[in-house]
Amino acid sequence: MSTANSVDSIILGGGCFWCTEAVMKDLRGVTEVTPGYTGGHLDNPTYEQVCSKTSGHIEVVRVQFDSSVISLEALLAVFFATHDPTTPDRQGADVGPQYASAIFYSSPEQEAVARQVIMRVESALDAPVVTKLLPEQRFWPAEAYHHNYYDNHPQQGYCQVVISPKIAKLRKGFAHLLT
Repeated sequence: MSTANSVDSIILGGGCFWCTEAVMKDLRGVTEVTPGYTGGHLDNPTYEQVCSKTSGHIEVVRVQFDSSVISLEALLAVFFATHDPTTPDRQGADVGPQYASAIFYSSPEQEAVARQVIMRVESALDAPVVTKLLPEQRFWPAEAYHHNYYDNHPQQGYCQVVISPKIAKLRKGFAHLLT
């Protein structure tokens, strides 16, 4: 049985937030995943402003999780396995600063875990990880039509070509963490 003290959150940018949300929401212990924006200079940015590449925001998800069920280390292992942390401001055909790989930590403990995981990922990939590791900043929830995008549009082209393979990779490599 979890306690209120075991609920934690972290903000992750892994390219398009539709992808990251779809991957994170099926993990056991994840209680909520909210797509949104962070890291920029505008208050309450719109999707169009973020896509203009001038707002400074990154597409992210805020992941709330029960740390007595899933550790931050396990969450980050899934995060790194389901996006490319070696390409700056790019995930496949999605190119721009809004698609940066980023972790926005809320405590020194989260920062330390993230640094350890990044070192392991760099070693495993034998390539530099360009994931930005930054203190948590103001989070702005995305417009309602972005929430649960994959679930609501599974036949949409982007979902089929980009998100479905990530979900398949998740199911194959992390079945033990799924709900």
